Amino acid sequence: MSETTSSQKMSSKDLMIVIVIALGSFMAGLDATIVNIALPAIAKSFEISTVMASWVLNAYLIVLVSLLLAASRLGDMKGYRNLFLCGFALFTAGSALCGLSPTIEVLIASRMLQAVGGAVISALGAVMVTSYLSSSLRGQALGIVAMFTMLGAALGPVLGGFLTSVFSWQYIFLVNLPVGIIAIILGMHILPTQAPVSPKAKIDILGVLLVFVALGSLIVGLTSVQGSNSRLGMIALVISAIFWCLFIMQERRGKEPLINTRLFANRAYSLQNVNVLLINMAMAGVMVIMPFYLELVKKIPAGNAGTILLTLPVGMILTAPLAGKISDVIGTKKPIITGFAICTVALFLLSTISAETSVGHIGIYLFLLGAGTGIAFSPLNSAVMGECEAKDRGSTSGLVKMMTNLGSSLGVAVVMLVATIAAGPKLAEVSSHAISTKDLAGAFDAAFLFCMCLEILGIVLMLTITGKEPSGETGGEVGIGF
Repeated sequence: MSETTSSQKMSSKDLMIVIVIALGSFMAGLDATIVNIALPAIAKSFEISTVMASWVLNAYLIVLVSLLLAASRLGDMKGYRNLFLCGFALFTAGSALCGLSPTIEVLIASRMLQAVGGAVISALGAVMVTSYLSSSLRGQALGIVAMFTMLGAALGPVLGGFLTSVFSWQYIFLVNLPVGIIAIILGMHILPTQAPVSPKAKIDILGVLLVFVALGSLIVGLTSVQGSNSRLGMIALVISAIFWCLFIMQERRGKEPLINTRLFANRAYSLQNVNVLLINMAMAGVMVIMPFYLELVKKIPAGNAGTILLTLPVGMILTAPLAGKISDVIGTKKPIITGFAICTVALFLLSTISAETSVGHIGIYLFLLGAGTGIAFSPLNSAVMGECEAKDRGSTSGLVKMMTNLGSSLGVAVVMLVATIAAGPKLAEVSSHAISTKDLAGAFDAAFLFCMCLEILGIVLMLTITGKEPSGETGGEVGIGF
């Protein structure tokens, strides 16, 4: 089907479809960061330990990531619209139950219900954009969805801190209710109904169980291996490795696997999925290390440190939609490499910071990192989705989301491990301020250099991929308006 120049601009109907889908991404991004800042208040409210409170995060993450592939397959079987709306309803109901939870056990169970809905709306976002809109609009539409995700993630700490301090921790969950209700009502009237892609398909239940155990033990292992439960952490990591191998074997021999392993014979598909993992590892690593640097090395209060950190997602928000739109015209390879290159420069600059570095320079470096990530991420998602046929788009959408969340989890754990190795056992004494700012800064600089190496690896992988002609290539001008 030939595309015209005018098709580079979205119609109002297309834009409304994208906004409904993007609201789901906004809620997912918001919920990923809004809870962290309230954990101390939750622990105090229920009179529980910090470790117990952390399961408010861990339980959500394990269920979310484990069900992404199953949710995408279910979308192929039952149709995307109705399942997406059901996911929104579950997420909204789970949010309400979280806000009303009388005990920590009920809160954790409610978070797991919330995660089921979150897995559905996260897994189906990209495939719905790909299915509902023409290929010439794919990049800019995914850019808008990415922008909403980043906006939610950026507002999470600020909004969470405000709601927790002014009202109570319950409101960090209740704030989801109006957004969810609005999105469900809009979705019922705006999202088109399409026939299921694979109505006779079946879900690989054994595969779901294997990936659940593999991911669950991985998260437990990564969170335990650096603490006093290092033996438990190592055992959990071994169990995770075994179940990952079993999962791969099941997917290769299963009649209807969660992932079409034949797609990985396509080098571009495989390597660009790896790059999704790498770019999220680097991003999450910086986001977990930077607050420690600002508060322990620069001696900046937590509230002000949060404001400085906002420069990173702001850079992503400003570049992601434009990068997606440009990639529709010039192809995805150049924007992806450009984004990774900018991230490499930004991380090198971050590796040079010290106690004497001005806050202004730090803000600029973080903004550059965010801008580079935004430039690469939207075209990267578009590129992966463009490497598969329509029947595999659902599972690919779920796979991309799984790689995104897995990258974030690995990034936090591995980057903290790098900083611990660089500083030695003294890093355990940080809370008592027994380490000099020079030693601390050196450990954090090593972590930033590690993240830089991840970005360089991403560039190398992209250089081995043959770029494709953009599906919406018209030779026309890139239209900025929708």
